[in-house]
Amino acid sequence: MLLTNRVRELRARFNLTQGELADRVGVTRQTIVSLEKGSYTPSLLLAMNIAEEFDMPIEEIFRKGG
Repeated sequence: MLLTNRVRELRARFNLTQGELADRVGVTRQTIVSLEKGSYTPSLLLAMNIAEEFDMPIEEIFRKGG
């Protein structure tokens, strides 16, 4: 199953660098890079942390796609 996401779009809207978002959600910058490229599927905990950081429901950020 492919998971698509809006992380890059939201990060830009919130004026955050990849490094800043990574620090805020407790991962490396490379994890954010891979997530934005679609080559990494986040754990449920990471997806929840990202949703909390953007103050959005998780399903508005991550969707099944493919």
